Amino acid sequence: MSSQDPRSSGCTPFEEELIDAMKNFAHSTDSPAFDTAGMVHRTRRRRAGLIAGVATALIVAGGGTALASMTGGSTPTTAEKPMTTATTKGSADYQRAILLLSYGKQGPVAIDFTGMDLSTAKGQLLKAGLDLGTILKANSPGCKSATVVEVTPHAPKIVETGDTVNLKLCVG
Repeated sequence: MSSQDPRSSGCTPFEEELIDAMKNFAHSTDSPAFDTAGMVHRTRRRRAGLIAGVATALIVAGGGTALASMTGGSTPTTAEKPMTTATTKGSADYQRAILLLSYGKQGPVAIDFTGMDLSTAKGQLLKAGLDLGTILKANSPGCKSATVVEVTPHAPKIVETGDTVNLKLCVG
């Protein structure tokens, strides 16, 4: 056959060889076998392991927090007290009863003295390593008698361990 001879398929010899090689390859290769049950099992096992790992991390973190609070850890905590009508979060007076204590690399820790009685406030100051300064009384509308309405210095000033803090109590 010369290059001038017409081909029955209309292809050059190279194209015919290529087509034959592709047909031989397609017919000789086994189709891949997928183990779908094994894949599903493996995926479920990995997912269960991941969930167990996250749950363990959360339990350990929560357990550490609970343990620190039970053993009286050195981390100062924010006192949870209900706010009076005169010191709501939106008012400017609210920040006057919040103390920011410097706590190393973790940054400042907020201690909310709003509505605390004098003995509780003294305990919080002692726990935070602060000294109690003067105790003043002020007439502030809407507050409970003998509760803290202001600390000095207050937020946004940050106090250090050993600093003196003054309290202002409500007359009633």
